[in-house]
Amino acid sequence: MNRFVYLDYNATTPLHPEVKRTLAEGFDIYGNASSMHSSGRRAAEKIEEARGIVAAFLGAEPGEIIFTGGGSESNNTVLNMIDCGSGRCSCVSRGRKGLLTTTIEHPSVINAAEFLAHKGVPVTFLPVDGEGKLDMEEFEAALSSDTALVSVMLGNNEIGTLQDIKTITRLAHSRGALMHTDAVQAVGKVPINVRELDVDFLSFSAHKLYGPKGVGILYVRKGAPFCTFIHGGHQEEGRRAGTYNTLGIIGLGKAIEVAGLEMRDEVAKLWSLREKLREGLLEKVPDIHINGHPSDTLPGTLNVSFRGAEGEAMLLYLDMHGIQVSTGSACASGSLEPSPVLLATGAAAELAHGSLRFSLGRETTEADIDYVLEVLPPVMRKIRTMSTVYSAGR
Repeated sequence: MNRFVYLDYNATTPLHPEVKRTLAEGFDIYGNASSMHSSGRRAAEKIEEARGIVAAFLGAEPGEIIFTGGGSESNNTVLNMIDCGSGRCSCVSRGRKGLLTTTIEHPSVINAAEFLAHKGVPVTFLPVDGEGKLDMEEFEAALSSDTALVSVMLGNNEIGTLQDIKTITRLAHSRGALMHTDAVQAVGKVPINVRELDVDFLSFSAHKLYGPKGVGILYVRKGAPFCTFIHGGHQEEGRRAGTYNTLGIIGLGKAIEVAGLEMRDEVAKLWSLREKLREGLLEKVPDIHINGHPSDTLPGTLNVSFRGAEGEAMLLYLDMHGIQVSTGSACASGSLEPSPVLLATGAAAELAHGSLRFSLGRETTEADIDYVLEVLPPVMRKIRTMSTVYSAGR
């Protein structure tokens, strides 16, 4: 019987055992946190407890944390502020309306930015270099007195490249622009302190860090302009309407709490396993290319292009052996187009088509990596043998 090896942690993570236990204990906390009776107050207390945990982990104040439905909602909330209507948002009232972002953002930012562009908002998609780093000269040249917001992700979900958010924020603020970072893939994997980064907004989603799906946070720096995205009740001080997802928020808080205790050891383990996989693939499989920055990268992410193979074919063959990986962003699954992220780094369409993302997590073991290095080389030989294009090129 094949082993089961899950290497798609960037898409989603299993619940941490401590999170499972906390969720089970929270099943009886069913009161509406907006209600004034004892059941409601009990739920509200748990929510505020989680808010404090998240704030402390990020170096923020509790009042700067807004609970949302996840990273995509948080990202859309921030970008929507550029088009929030005359006089309702400080970005607009100051006469600023432009958005700067990159070509390798998550679809929730790319698609929201394209939607704004169709509505007449000036949007600039900034290029990156061959390793996925923002072109700083292009960025500085694009910044203007009309720039309302800069949105650059901290760690890329496909290739893992980390951006210098601190420097990007300093430059954005020097021109009077607000700064947002999508930190969904980075929280719990690299040290993050919002005061040191000096960002105005930061997005995160619980299910990327062994928490439940359907819940996330948006950090909003105290004093930063803010426009409500979801209107309705008074929840989150009127900043995000909707009945509280109490159980999800409790799970998010526990996931962050555990990350604070385990992050250092887990990051060291992930780096070691990633390097073992990278070195093993380079040794055992010819004609491959490692995508992303070699050192400024998420510790458990490895994106590899295999010449002469289709990513979907490799994924399916590996799945038959119990190995689960990805060809790119989970939010773009089902698309037969090559990865826009890899194309943005200058990768040829053929290599972009033949890429796999290995994303490791807390349950990944050395034995798992050994199994991948045992299975993948013969799979690649089989696929390449069937590829007339690759064979002809040899």
